[in-house]
Amino acid sequence: MGRTLPTISQQLTETESMLRGFRRTLRRSDQYILDGLFASARRHIAAISQADALLPFETVLLAMLLEQAKELAVARQELDEYKARYER
Repeated sequence: MGRTLPTISQQLTETESMLRGFRRTLRRSDQYILDGLFASARRHIAAISQADALLPFETVLLAMLLEQAKELAVARQELDEYKARYER
């Protein structure tokens, strides 16, 4: 029987475990941000599992960047709407 590979969810959990010491040395506010980044990556587990050409953690980082870019786009749109409303 062949060797079974861990799922991307298992790999992500393992990566978080390996970064436990790094997380512990961060300020509490930064720990929450790091936790949020991993949570945002988990929202893209299906897409991460389809990126065969990249290492799993590379795709996790890409998913984190995607979530950050989405938040930034929403913030920019809200700012533009605010400016349009109040800069007449």
